[in-house]
Amino acid sequence: MTGLRVVHAYGDRVTVTEPVTGVELLAYVYRPGAAWKAPKPYVHPLRTLAGNVVTDYRPNDHRWHKGLSLTASHLSGANLWGGNSYVHGRGYLELPERVGSMVHVAFDEVASDGDRVVIAERLTWHPHSGELWADERRRVEVHDIEPESGSWALTWTSAVTNRRDEPLRFGSPTTAGREGAGYTGLFWRGPRGFQGGRIIAPDAEGPGLMGEQAPWLAYSGEHDGTDGHATLVFAHAPENDHSGDRGTHPAHWFVRNEPFAGVAPSWAFHDELELAPGATLTRRYRVVVADGAWERQEIAKYLETHPW
Repeated sequence: MTGLRVVHAYGDRVTVTEPVTGVELLAYVYRPGAAWKAPKPYVHPLRTLAGNVVTDYRPNDHRWHKGLSLTASHLSGANLWGGNSYVHGRGYLELPERVGSMVHVAFDEVASDGDRVVIAERLTWHPHSGELWADERRRVEVHDIEPESGSWALTWTSAVTNRRDEPLRFGSPTTAGREGAGYTGLFWRGPRGFQGGRIIAPDAEGPGLMGEQAPWLAYSGEHDGTDGHATLVFAHAPENDHSGDRGTHPAHWFVRNEPFAGVAPSWAFHDELELAPGATLTRRYRVVVADGAWERQEIAKYLETHPW
């Protein structure tokens, strides 16, 4: 038993701490935020077992980037990503009437059995005008704490149900006309020191993986302020069917190491995803947080020995 500790500061955040070292592995923050940033719950700071922070918060280039969060950059004309909105032919514009929110409703469970922490939450999605567009059931789990490999895992599951009388259209700046900007869905913003880091996939590496498909993608960066590296591995659950082989909407990776470190398993990179009224979109992802610069073989072995 690892004895993972959970502390819930009501109305603000849930923190998870590894008790042997006293490292706070994450804070899940759900307090409301400024409207122009498209307020939504997020994870920050996210730390390795050694205590090194591997997320950024309100960087000066994108004040609405907050650690690890679920986003919808283009949703039926609304912006639940935050900041300026992309308009084809005009670029990014300050359009506050487009900026919506994801609102915490309640927790169904916040618990630890020692080995695993579960944060189960209900949220609602709204455009700027406040109507109910979607319900979300979210489950964030912390598990597989392994000091011997210097790693631990976070599993994020979101089930989003359309509550409108018409389809919800999930898109991205790329579906709106901007090449190579297909960001939407689960999004990780890495710390400043990770700029220029190494991007690894099963059969390739480098920023050329932007817009490509793979069952997993890893990002390795070097810390500022302390010696050493960390690696984050982002993996699709089998039921996500990331390649679209069974006819579901395929996912493509949004990934950058310049001018900042960012990764998203985008659910609408090249093409819009349409969700019918009453239908539910469910996606499950795993994020492995590891100390050190993991190589491809090391990543593949970890994923093989830690089945879903």
